[in-house]
Amino acid sequence: MKNVLLVDDEPQLVRALQINLEAEGYAVTTAPDGAKALRAAASQPPDVLVLDLGLPDMDGTEVIRRLRAWTELPIIVLSARHGSSDKVEALDAGADDYVTKPFGLDELLARLRAVERRSWPVREAGTVEAGELEIDLMAATVSRAGHRIRLTPREWGVLQLLVENRGRLVSQQQILSEVWGPLYEKETHYLRIYVGQLRRKLEEDPANPRHLLTAPGMGYRFET
Repeated sequence: MKNVLLVDDEPQLVRALQINLEAEGYAVTTAPDGAKALRAAASQPPDVLVLDLGLPDMDGTEVIRRLRAWTELPIIVLSARHGSSDKVEALDAGADDYVTKPFGLDELLARLRAVERRSWPVREAGTVEAGELEIDLMAATVSRAGHRIRLTPREWGVLQLLVENRGRLVSQQQILSEVWGPLYEKETHYLRIYVGQLRRKLEEDPANPRHLLTAPGMGYRFET
């Protein structure tokens, strides 16, 4: 299920879009203004942002500029502004598409599908073997000596990022930003807890890890 953050201050429109998008299989989070949208995007990064330009606290283009400082998530603008200069400004700020109000649901769904195809990153596929470990990046599964190991979503997020960058140091800030969100870049104690949990589940000797290695004060790397 794809997650859409819908930002608009028109309650009736928001409710109608939420109902219709959920009927199409999307999970929808809403925000009525720019500040709440920025907080929502940072705390629970969506797959797509659908954004009205006419917000009560700041212009939608400012929301786009602030988001583009740290994320490449697809952004579709909804606006009652028909002028070409408004479209150009929004697209130059970093929007991926622009839909003019009033619009049909079919049009919006088509635009969503288009930005999905263009913008969602293709993650590395295949199986990585490391000693007794077998990590299937496509299926998001891990086995040790043939036995499936259950990981929480956060544990898998950390492991996936390290395995995709195996042999290379991944900074604490990068892991926290990609797995938890940019507001968590200083919460390094989260990493100590989760890497410790992963070692207990994956390493033969968690106190002397072979695969999940620490670079003190810098980050972690995965070695096969």
